[in-house]
Amino acid sequence: MASVLTTTPERETRGAETLTDAETVQSFMDVLTDADCRAMIAATTDEALTARELSEAVDLPLSTTYRKLDRLTETGLLAERTRLAAGGSHPSEYRRSVDDVVVSVGAEDGATLTVSGDPRGEEPEPLLVNRG
Repeated sequence: MASVLTTTPERETRGAETLTDAETVQSFMDVLTDADCRAMIAATTDEALTARELSEAVDLPLSTTYRKLDRLTETGLLAERTRLAAGGSHPSEYRRSVDDVVVSVGAEDGATLTVSGDPRGEEPEPLLVNRG
């Protein structure tokens, strides 16, 4: 009998993807059990942030922030895009790209993850221009 830990999303989500590859599941679990990574996911829920802004928001050194951003973007928990700025500097910015991650553990098939996407990902957002 499989055990399922789930939440009911309060808003509609786009399609869910089920991950069964043991290495992929482990990568997600490693990131999700890291308190700093969870704080970074939470900080990018309502707005996209640059690495520097994220570093300040979660009170991490910039070097640590970049290492964790690599892990979060590799798993797809954060999406990266370019913020256009009038001054010519175009930093990357990061935003949460999932709504829910459901972990299922079965006696025969091990752990699986079902990842539901964030509806903000369906329509491209307008490019941002920093004028400051």
